[in-house]
Amino acid sequence: MLAVQRGAAPNTIAAYRRDLAGAAEAIGPLSTARREDISRLSVAFADLAPASLARKSSALRQFYGFLVDEGVREDDPSGALPRPKTRRPLPRLLGHEEIGALFRQAEEDAASRTPEGLRMLALLELLYGSGLRATELVSLPLAAVPRDAPFLTITGKGGTQRMVPVSARAVKALSDWLVARGGGGRFVFPSPRGGFLSRVRLFQLLRDLALRAGLDPEKVSPHVLRHAFATHLLEGGADLRVLQTLLGHADIATTQIYTHVDSARLVALVNQRHPLARS
Repeated sequence: MLAVQRGAAPNTIAAYRRDLAGAAEAIGPLSTARREDISRLSVAFADLAPASLARKSSALRQFYGFLVDEGVREDDPSGALPRPKTRRPLPRLLGHEEIGALFRQAEEDAASRTPEGLRMLALLELLYGSGLRATELVSLPLAAVPRDAPFLTITGKGGTQRMVPVSARAVKALSDWLVARGGGGRFVFPSPRGGFLSRVRLFQLLRDLALRAGLDPEKVSPHVLRHAFATHLLEGGADLRVLQTLLGHADIATTQIYTHVDSARLVALVNQRHPLARS
Protein backbone atom coordinates (compact mmCIF):
# COMPACT_ATOMS: atom_id res chain seq x y z
CA MET A 1 0.00 0.00 0.00
CA LEU A 2 2.80 2.42 0.89
CA ALA A 3 4.62 1.68 -2.35
CA VAL A 4 1.66 1.56 -4.75
CA GLN A 5 -0.97 3.88 -3.30
CA ARG A 6 1.16 6.45 -1.53
CA GLY A 7 4.26 6.25 -3.71
CA ALA A 8 6.47 6.21 -0.62
CA ALA A 9 10.22 6.26 -1.15
CA PRO A 10 12.22 3.05 -0.53
CA ASN A 11 13.84 4.61 2.54
CA THR A 12 10.40 5.38 4.00
CA ILE A 13 9.18 1.84 3.38
CA ALA A 14 12.33 0.42 4.98
CA ALA A 15 11.78 2.63 8.06
CA TYR A 16 8.19 1.39 8.43
CA ARG A 17 9.39 -2.20 8.09
CA ARG A 18 12.00 -1.72 10.85
CA ASP A 19 9.50 -0.08 13.18
CA LEU A 20 6.90 -2.80 12.73
CA ALA A 21 9.47 -5.59 13.07
CA GLY A 22 10.79 -4.04 16.27
CA ALA A 23 7.30 -3.84 17.75
CA ALA A 24 6.63 -7.46 16.80
CA GLU A 25 9.80 -8.52 18.60
CA ALA A 26 8.54 -6.82 21.75
CA ILE A 27 4.92 -8.03 21.84
CA GLY A 28 4.56 -10.83 19.28
CA PRO A 29 2.43 -10.97 16.10
CA LEU A 30 0.99 -7.51 15.44
CA SER A 31 -2.06 -8.52 13.43
CA THR A 32 -3.61 -10.30 16.44
CA ALA A 33 -2.26 -8.03 19.20
CA ARG A 34 -4.75 -6.77 21.81
CA ARG A 35 -4.84 -3.38 23.49
CA GLU A 36 -3.15 -4.94 26.51
CA ASP A 37 -0.28 -6.11 24.28
CA ILE A 38 0.01 -2.70 22.63
CA SER A 39 0.18 -0.97 26.00
CA ARG A 40 3.33 -2.97 26.81
CA LEU A 41 5.15 -1.03 24.14
CA SER A 42 5.32 1.94 26.51
CA VAL A 43 7.85 -0.08 28.51
CA ALA A 44 9.66 -1.46 25.45
CA PHE A 45 10.00 2.06 24.00
CA ALA A 46 10.78 3.79 27.30
CA ASP A 47 14.37 4.67 26.43
CA LEU A 48 13.58 6.17 23.03
CA ALA A 49 13.84 9.85 22.28
CA PRO A 50 10.43 11.55 21.87
CA ALA A 51 10.88 11.93 18.12
CA SER A 52 11.72 8.23 17.67
CA LEU A 53 8.81 7.20 19.86
CA ALA A 54 6.44 9.39 17.86
CA ARG A 55 7.65 7.87 14.58
CA LYS A 56 7.21 4.29 15.78
CA SER A 57 3.76 5.04 17.19
CA SER A 58 2.74 6.67 13.92
CA ALA A 59 3.87 3.61 11.95
CA LEU A 60 1.80 1.32 14.17
CA ARG A 61 -1.29 3.55 14.03
CA GLN A 62 -1.15 3.55 10.25
CA PHE A 63 -0.60 -0.22 10.21
CA TYR A 64 -3.72 -0.88 12.30
CA GLY A 65 -5.70 1.64 10.29
CA PHE A 66 -4.72 -0.33 7.19
CA LEU A 67 -5.83 -3.62 8.78
CA VAL A 68 -9.22 -2.14 9.65
CA ASP A 69 -9.66 -0.65 6.16
CA GLU A 70 -8.85 -4.01 4.59
CA GLY A 71 -11.25 -5.90 6.85
CA VAL A 72 -8.49 -7.91 8.52
CA ARG A 73 -9.55 -6.60 11.94
CA GLU A 74 -12.74 -5.05 13.24
CA ASP A 75 -11.08 -3.18 16.08
CA ASP A 76 -8.17 -0.79 16.19
CA PRO A 77 -5.98 -1.30 19.30
CA SER A 78 -3.63 1.57 18.48
CA GLY A 79 -5.38 3.83 21.00
CA ALA A 80 -3.16 2.19 23.62
CA LEU A 81 -0.01 3.49 21.93
CA PRO A 82 2.03 6.19 23.69
CA ARG A 83 1.53 9.69 22.27
CA PRO A 84 4.62 11.74 23.10
CA LYS A 85 4.50 15.47 22.71
CA THR A 86 7.36 16.57 20.51
CA ARG A 87 8.59 19.93 19.39
CA ARG A 88 10.23 19.98 16.03
CA PRO A 89 13.82 21.16 16.53
CA LEU A 90 15.07 24.15 14.65
CA PRO A 91 17.47 23.18 11.90
CA ARG A 92 21.19 23.63 12.33
CA LEU A 93 22.39 26.55 10.27
CA LEU A 94 25.46 27.65 8.38
CA GLY A 95 26.12 31.37 8.07
CA HIS A 96 27.03 33.17 4.88
CA GLU A 97 30.72 33.20 5.79
CA GLU A 98 30.75 29.44 6.38
CA ILE A 99 28.98 28.82 3.08
CA GLY A 100 31.54 31.08 1.43
CA ALA A 101 34.40 29.05 2.93
CA LEU A 102 32.92 25.83 1.55
CA PHE A 103 32.60 27.30 -1.92
CA ARG A 104 36.09 28.79 -1.91
CA GLN A 105 37.54 25.39 -1.08
CA ALA A 106 35.37 23.59 -3.63
CA GLU A 107 36.28 26.11 -6.35
CA GLU A 108 39.97 25.76 -5.50
CA ASP A 109 39.68 21.97 -5.81
CA ALA A 110 37.74 22.27 -9.07
CA ALA A 111 40.39 24.57 -10.56
CA SER A 112 42.64 21.52 -10.94
CA ARG A 113 39.99 20.11 -13.35
CA THR A 114 40.10 16.71 -11.68
CA PRO A 115 36.83 14.73 -11.92
CA GLU A 116 36.63 14.60 -8.12
CA GLY A 117 36.95 18.36 -7.76
CA LEU A 118 34.45 19.12 -10.53
CA ARG A 119 31.96 16.65 -9.08
CA MET A 120 32.21 18.13 -5.59
CA LEU A 121 31.59 21.65 -6.87
CA ALA A 122 28.55 20.49 -8.87
CA LEU A 123 27.17 18.67 -5.83
CA LEU A 124 27.65 21.72 -3.62
CA GLU A 125 26.08 24.08 -6.15
CA LEU A 126 22.94 21.95 -6.38
CA LEU A 127 22.63 21.34 -2.63
CA TYR A 128 22.94 24.98 -1.62
CA GLY A 129 21.87 26.65 -4.88
CA SER A 130 18.70 24.62 -5.47
CA GLY A 131 17.92 23.12 -2.06
CA LEU A 132 17.73 19.52 -3.22
CA ARG A 133 17.30 16.66 -0.77
CA ALA A 134 20.27 14.29 -0.60
CA THR A 135 18.34 11.45 -2.24
CA GLU A 136 17.02 13.74 -4.98
CA LEU A 137 20.55 14.88 -5.75
CA VAL A 138 22.43 11.58 -5.81
CA SER A 139 19.67 9.83 -7.81
CA LEU A 140 19.32 12.65 -10.34
CA PRO A 141 18.97 11.09 -13.82
CA LEU A 142 20.61 12.63 -16.85
CA ALA A 143 17.17 13.02 -18.40
CA ALA A 144 16.29 15.53 -15.64
CA VAL A 145 18.94 17.98 -16.89
CA PRO A 146 17.60 19.91 -19.92
CA ARG A 147 20.06 21.44 -22.33
CA ASP A 148 18.07 24.56 -23.15
CA ALA A 149 16.47 25.63 -19.85
CA PRO A 150 17.87 26.50 -16.40
CA PHE A 151 15.62 24.01 -14.61
CA LEU A 152 15.85 20.50 -13.23
CA THR A 153 12.91 18.11 -13.17
CA ILE A 154 12.98 16.62 -9.68
CA THR A 155 11.01 13.59 -8.52
CA GLY A 156 10.56 14.06 -4.79
CA LYS A 157 8.79 12.30 -1.96
CA GLY A 158 5.72 10.34 -2.97
CA GLY A 159 6.80 10.43 -6.61
CA THR A 160 5.69 14.06 -7.01
CA GLN A 161 7.55 16.09 -9.60
CA ARG A 162 8.58 19.72 -9.46
CA MET A 163 10.66 22.12 -11.51
CA VAL A 164 13.66 23.54 -9.67
CA PRO A 165 15.56 26.54 -11.04
CA VAL A 166 19.33 26.25 -11.37
CA SER A 167 21.62 29.27 -11.16
CA ALA A 168 23.98 30.19 -13.99
CA ARG A 169 27.01 29.23 -11.89
CA ALA A 170 25.41 25.86 -11.05
CA VAL A 171 24.73 25.25 -14.75
CA LYS A 172 28.41 25.94 -15.45
CA ALA A 173 29.58 23.61 -12.66
CA LEU A 174 27.18 20.90 -13.82
CA SER A 175 28.31 21.25 -17.44
CA ASP A 176 31.97 20.97 -16.45
CA TRP A 177 31.24 17.87 -14.40
CA LEU A 178 29.25 16.19 -17.19
CA VAL A 179 32.20 16.66 -19.55
CA ALA A 180 34.63 15.19 -16.99
CA ARG A 181 32.15 12.44 -16.12
CA GLY A 182 32.16 11.06 -19.65
CA GLY A 183 29.72 8.36 -20.69
CA GLY A 184 28.29 5.43 -18.83
CA GLY A 185 25.19 5.10 -16.73
CA ARG A 186 21.99 7.09 -16.68
CA PHE A 187 22.66 9.11 -13.53
CA VAL A 188 24.34 12.50 -13.25
CA PHE A 189 26.44 11.30 -10.33
CA PRO A 190 27.15 7.62 -10.99
CA SER A 191 28.79 5.24 -8.55
CA PRO A 192 31.90 3.31 -9.63
CA ARG A 193 30.07 0.15 -8.55
CA GLY A 194 27.03 0.88 -10.68
CA GLY A 195 23.89 2.86 -9.97
CA PHE A 196 24.30 6.27 -8.39
CA LEU A 197 26.39 7.85 -5.64
CA SER A 198 25.15 6.79 -2.21
CA ARG A 199 23.84 9.26 0.36
CA VAL A 200 26.48 8.01 2.79
CA ARG A 201 29.23 8.83 0.30
CA LEU A 202 27.74 12.30 -0.31
CA PHE A 203 27.78 12.89 3.44
CA GLN A 204 31.43 11.81 3.62
CA LEU A 205 32.45 14.05 0.72
CA LEU A 206 30.83 17.07 2.38
CA ARG A 207 32.50 16.38 5.70
CA ASP A 208 35.89 16.07 3.96
CA LEU A 209 35.27 19.37 2.15
CA ALA A 210 34.32 21.11 5.41
CA LEU A 211 37.49 19.87 7.09
CA ARG A 212 39.66 21.22 4.26
CA ALA A 213 37.76 24.51 4.40
CA GLY A 214 38.60 24.91 8.09
CA LEU A 215 35.03 24.28 9.32
CA ASP A 216 33.74 21.91 11.94
CA PRO A 217 32.71 18.87 9.86
CA GLU A 218 30.04 18.00 12.44
CA LYS A 219 28.13 21.11 11.37
CA VAL A 220 27.96 20.20 7.68
CA SER A 221 25.61 17.75 6.00
CA PRO A 222 23.39 17.69 2.89
CA HIS A 223 20.35 18.56 5.00
CA VAL A 224 22.14 21.48 6.67
CA LEU A 225 22.90 22.92 3.23
CA ARG A 226 19.24 22.52 2.27
CA HIS A 227 18.31 24.43 5.43
CA ALA A 228 20.82 27.13 4.54
CA PHE A 229 19.29 27.44 1.06
CA ALA A 230 15.82 27.95 2.57
CA THR A 231 16.88 30.31 5.35
CA HIS A 232 19.02 32.52 3.15
CA LEU A 233 16.23 32.78 0.57
CA LEU A 234 13.84 33.94 3.29
CA GLU A 235 16.42 36.46 4.46
CA GLY A 236 16.51 37.78 0.92
CA GLY A 237 12.74 38.30 0.89
CA ALA A 238 11.45 35.08 -0.70
CA ASP A 239 7.77 34.26 -0.24
CA LEU A 240 6.98 31.27 1.99
CA ARG A 241 4.72 29.69 -0.65
CA VAL A 242 7.45 29.98 -3.25
CA LEU A 243 9.87 28.38 -0.82
CA GLN A 244 7.40 25.54 -0.23
CA THR A 245 7.34 24.85 -3.97
CA LEU A 246 11.11 24.98 -4.31
CA LEU A 247 11.64 22.61 -1.39
CA GLY A 248 8.93 20.21 -2.52
CA HIS A 249 7.01 20.31 0.76
CA ALA A 250 3.51 18.85 0.51
CA ASP A 251 2.36 20.85 3.55
CA ILE A 252 3.08 24.52 4.18
CA ALA A 253 3.40 23.64 7.89
CA THR A 254 6.68 21.89 7.09
CA THR A 255 8.02 25.05 5.47
CA GLN A 256 6.88 27.27 8.33
CA ILE A 257 9.72 26.06 10.55
CA TYR A 258 11.88 28.57 8.70
CA THR A 259 9.75 31.43 9.99
CA HIS A 260 11.12 30.61 13.44
CA VAL A 261 14.67 30.60 12.12
CA ASP A 262 14.22 33.98 10.46
CA SER A 263 11.91 35.55 13.07
CA ALA A 264 13.88 38.79 13.27
CA ARG A 265 13.30 39.50 9.58
CA LEU A 266 9.58 38.78 9.94
CA VAL A 267 9.24 41.22 12.84
CA ALA A 268 11.02 43.89 10.80
CA LEU A 269 8.77 43.11 7.83
CA VAL A 270 5.60 43.68 9.87
CA ASN A 271 6.98 46.89 11.35
CA GLN A 272 7.92 48.25 7.92
CA ARG A 273 5.07 47.04 5.68
CA HIS A 274 1.92 46.93 7.82
CA PRO A 275 -0.45 49.88 7.09
CA LEU A 276 -0.63 50.87 10.78
CA ALA A 277 3.14 50.81 11.07
CA ARG A 278 3.46 53.12 8.03
CA SER A 279 0.84 55.48 9.40
